[in-house]
Amino acid sequence: MNVEELRIYCLSKVSVTECTPFDDVTLVFKVAGKMFALIPLDEIELSVALKCDPELAVQLREQYPAVQPGWHMNKTHWNTVKVDGSLSNRQITEMVDHSYDLVVKSLNKKQRELFEKSPKKTDSCK
Repeated sequence: MNVEELRIYCLSKVSVTECTPFDDVTLVFKVAGKMFALIPLDEIELSVALKCDPELAVQLREQYPAVQPGWHMNKTHWNTVKVDGSLSNRQITEMVDHSYDLVVKSLNKKQRELFEKSPKKTDSCK
């Protein structure tokens, strides 16, 4: 999986926005204004920071060397996943799905209503 394939997969999720709110080299993917994936573009080795259930995060880190505590993120709730070929594309997309689903499940009633009514994709990332 390369950066463009990962980017396209993140954008294929319902109501996802893409932006660079921190700097020009970190792609941030949000759903309902909440981050679920970050891709640093200035690193030699492709990686993605993904939200994760704390218990599962520990299990993944123990099982896969490519999964580490989230760099510059809350290490309890975020993993940094190296896309170095040691994980299959399916494993990576499942981790993206898990991150996205965690954010969607955390939405309050008003946010969820807006999410359910929103178009598949939006152009802004607020």
